[in-house]
This record gives sequence, structure tokens and C-alpha cells, in this order.
Amino acid sequence: MDLDDTAARLGVPVEDIVRVHRLAGDRPSAPLPAKPDAPAILDRLAVRPDDAAEIMAGWPDPDSPPWTPELRWLLDRSIALVRADLGGHDWLSPGPVLPRERGPAWRHLYVYAYLALVDVVTAYHRDHGIADAVSRVTLADLGRNLAIDRRMQREGWPVMQSWLTLHARGGVYELGRLQHQRGGTAIDLHVPESGPLTPEAVTASLDEARRFFPRHFPDEHYPAFACGSWLLDPQLREYLPGDSNIVRFQRRFELEPYEKPEGLDADVEALRFVFRTLTTPLGRLPRRTVLQRAIVDHLNAGRHWHWRRGRFPI
Repeated sequence: MDLDDTAARLGVPVEDIVRVHRLAGDRPSAPLPAKPDAPAILDRLAVRPDDAAEIMAGWPDPDSPPWTPELRWLLDRSIALVRADLGGHDWLSPGPVLPRERGPAWRHLYVYAYLALVDVVTAYHRDHGIADAVSRVTLADLGRNLAIDRRMQREGWPVMQSWLTLHARGGVYELGRLQHQRGGTAIDLHVPESGPLTPEAVTASLDEARRFFPRHFPDEHYPAFACGSWLLDPQLREYLPGDSNIVRFQRRFELEPYEKPEGLDADVEALRFVFRTLTTPLGRLPRRTVLQRAIVDHLNAGRHWHWRRGRFPI
């Protein structure tokens, strides 16, 4: 196939198509679920009815005009690319960022790839003795992220499409309040949008992880929990009360020396998480909570948030 022509037809940089071609090669893909089964699967993955309707409307039927040969090639090779790294736990882009305004097929291509991998990763979970309830709540992060993307007026998906490959490869597990990512020298903690970050909920999640990983991944040994987030920025203590959930979460960690991370902007991430918008002017953002006021006041003062990493022993 002509990679330059494929890139031009998809409206993406040719180097992105070269990367997919190189990583996927001729490795096996995986089939999508049968279309009649898809609504029940989407419901199980906590996909909202409005998002499910769009996904079904853009379904890659064999005779669907929007599904051009190059779009079908990208779907197939994206599935193969992610499947080839089953069991991996690093961030992985499944393919280029597409012009999503071109319709549901373009907007949800990586959702279809995720759906094709549900059976693959569920089998991986079962091979490791992981309970169906953990698989279900972990993989249902798809619905949560689609809902966030809709709230963000489609601004959030480029990050989410890579994040969700962790779930599709068995790299992350939702255990109570926190998500736990395998790999490296520690279990990395992530904070989903799923309720208050109370000390009790955090402790329960950590305790569950202390049992979960030795049981299901006995060959992997983690001496610590770790987290990288603007939530660990000590500057938040200038604004939040000492007994706030965020400050109490911070106090669990010993921070590493600050280094500005490549490719991450803590100001952007704070706005993404707290307000679910990247384009609304600061003066028009809500100020209903102490955290919202803190984020806005800090930025209005010409200051910046910092992405900090920290850890504590398991």
C-alpha cells in the first residue's frame, strides 16, 4: 500500500501512518463483536445512550460508504498494534489523531478498536485469575471517558485514546477509588472521576491493590505506590484547608525533586480535570468550589501549576 497516499486521504501526517505500519506489521488483528451484540456490550462498558447511538450509527458494516479502504486499514492495523503489546503497561498511541468532525466512523475509530479487544483482554484477565467484576469496572472506563469527551466538546479524546490502550492490554486495573497501573518500579496510581477522594476510600483501594498484584501477577514485585499529577503540587496547600481530601492524599507521598515533564502541561491538566474544558476563558470558568477558585486564582496571578511525582512504600 502507498503510505503517503493513505496519510493524505486520512488527513494525518505520513509519519503517523509509517509508525502504525511499522508497529502493526502483519500481526493478527481481532474481529469486532457482532453488531447485534454491540448494544449490550456498550451498556456493560457504561457507555451512555447518546454515545452508544453514535457508535452504532458509525458501525463499520461491510457496505458502509464512510468506511473507505484507508479507514478500514487503519482500524485493522490499530487493533493489531495494540494486541501485539497485550500485557504491556506503558502509554501507547493506537494511531494518529483523526479529523473527528468527519463523522461517527472517524470520531469513534479507536472505540471500535477497543471493542474488538474486549474479548482479548478479558481472556488475558481470566488467564491471570482476575474476577469478572474487576474486569467489568476496569473496562467500563470507556464509557466514563466518552462522557467526559462529550462534556469537553470533543477536546479531550487525543489523550483518552492512548490512555484506554492500558485497559485494552491489561496494564491498568480499577480497584475501588483508584486505578492502579502495572509496570516500572512502582504501581502507578490514577484518580478517576468517581466520587470523593476520601482517605478511607483511598486506603481501601491501596489495601485491595496490596492483595491483588501478588495474587494475580506473582512474578512482578513492586516496592512502592507512585503517582504523577498536578494533584501533588504543594502549591495547592496555599488554597486548600489542611483537612481537605486532596491535601491528605498529598501527605501520603514523598515527592521527587521537581523536573518539568516533557510533553505535559500541568496548567492544561488541571483545567482538563477540574473544569473539563481547555478553551473557556478563565474569567468564565465556574468558581463554586474551593478547588475551582484555587485553579483560576493561581493562573490569574500569572503563576503556574506543576506536575509532581511522588511515592510511598507498599
